[in-house]
Amino acid sequence: MNNIILISMPGAGKSTLGVILAKARGMKFIDTDLIIQEKTGRLLQEIIDTDGPEAFKKIEEETILSLQCHQTVIATGGSVVFSGRAMDHLKSGGIVIYLTISFEEMARRLRNITTRGIVLVAGENLQDMYTKRIPLYEKYADITIDCSHEDFEHSVEKILEVLR
Repeated sequence: MNNIILISMPGAGKSTLGVILAKARGMKFIDTDLIIQEKTGRLLQEIIDTDGPEAFKKIEEETILSLQCHQTVIATGGSVVFSGRAMDHLKSGGIVIYLTISFEEMARRLRNITTRGIVLVAGENLQDMYTKRIPLYEKYADITIDCSHEDFEHSVEKILEVLR
């Protein structure tokens, strides 16, 4: 198990934390949302708006299943936990860290919900999404780190301490 996989709600800081963690551990870093954008030539929100949430989740799953990473911190999209196949693939090569934040913290951090590429099913609001995803994050997590009200450096220190 040589990868570190970060899962969490949108806005928890997977991408920013992941870069800092990769530097601290001397590892590579990838952001699966950026890989999807590069692979499709489209913004995440454009895929969701044009093709729909289910099509986006299929693209996300295919992208994850194509990954062959070693010594890499992987920041995933928040909806990755909807694919058991993708999560099994990620877990087979590393340790999954769930970065928790409160609903209030997530709502405060997400200022650009209509452009950020957040997978919401028709009629679903942020609270619904939050409530639906929590059990999935908990199911797949090997380690859980509370990142509410923490700066990124302190959250990385907490992760490094647990990994020692």
